[in-house]
Amino acid sequence: MGKTLAVNAGSSTLKFKLFEVPSEKVLTSGAIERIGLGDSLVSIKYGDGQKYENTQDVKDHEEAIHIMLDQLLSLKIIASYDEITGVGHRVVAGGEFFTDSVLVDEDALKKIEDLSEYAPLHNPAEAMGIRTFQKILPNVPNVAVFDTSFHTTMPQVNYMYGIPYEYYEKFGARKYGAHGTSHRYVAGRAAAMLNKPLEDLKLITLHIGAGASITAIKNGKSFDTSMGFTPLAGIMMATRSGDIDASLVTFLMEKLNIKDPNDMIDILNKKSGLVGVSEYSADMRDLEKVQDENPKAHLARDMYINRIVKYVGQYIAELGGVDAIVFTAGVGENDIPIRQEVADQLSYFGIGVDSEKNNIRGVERDLSTADATVKTLLIPTNEELMIVRDVERLTK
Repeated sequence: MGKTLAVNAGSSTLKFKLFEVPSEKVLTSGAIERIGLGDSLVSIKYGDGQKYENTQDVKDHEEAIHIMLDQLLSLKIIASYDEITGVGHRVVAGGEFFTDSVLVDEDALKKIEDLSEYAPLHNPAEAMGIRTFQKILPNVPNVAVFDTSFHTTMPQVNYMYGIPYEYYEKFGARKYGAHGTSHRYVAGRAAAMLNKPLEDLKLITLHIGAGASITAIKNGKSFDTSMGFTPLAGIMMATRSGDIDASLVTFLMEKLNIKDPNDMIDILNKKSGLVGVSEYSADMRDLEKVQDENPKAHLARDMYINRIVKYVGQYIAELGGVDAIVFTAGVGENDIPIRQEVADQLSYFGIGVDSEKNNIRGVERDLSTADATVKTLLIPTNEELMIVRDVERLTK
């Protein structure tokens, strides 16, 4: 019996869950937010509905990890550090180096740091987190689980861009995708729900939340995915534009007198999508409440649905049919009208959602109508559990 930590270090956050293994029971979960920004919030859920919260300055991720581990002791969630037998880290960019999760050694860690140009807000923080755990818990194995590794099975015809081939050879300019751990988890659960081998299925998984990506899965492997070189591409998201004509970028830079390309990328990443179109909110729940009297909020929701339908239709054509579509992540798990409207617009493919079955949030369920020839499944994602399973797989 051991305890494994699943850690997700963002640019200014540290999220974690502690699992008992091999039972996979969640012992605690928590987050430290606003790292390096002052007034950092430390919150930990544990025991029977208990919660610890504190506001303090946390200067960097190393200090955040010390605080987290100290609180696990002081709250008596663990009796000593010796109880921790493994640490799994979500890492955004694995490039073409990592086709699977990996037991971290110095070579792997150096590659993670070298890949920071592909995910500058994430990989440096994730590498720092790994180094900190190596320092504090020197005898505990660390495993890196990459957002991109699941998508390394895409055929070249799907991951290449129509740009000079040498840019791929010299700079790695290609589609990498994201959310791979989530897509991998729900695909496995879909196979179990359908009682069929994953290798025999054609699936389209919709990880739709603040960040959103859609993946076509063929024979158990990622065949195509909506996010691209970075998570900016694909469908419209909470604050990201999704797919956009590259020439529009330079056009807007001239009109807005923007000299630094990073300022334009910042607009497309943080001020576009739902919040940009609606001029009201990036939260789909807020838009749903006001859409009847707010035309821009209504338009934003309609565009979101439209982009999902386009990608699903495209992937059905690429796969040559589909056995099931899967909704997951914040919007996918909780927005009942979005699921219904997407399914209704795809009804000509044999997709149908039963309105009574669909009247639920965050519970694993087959939502399909009796006469649907394509199953529609609701499967809450569990990326942390996948991380823990990879730790167990690679350390045993």
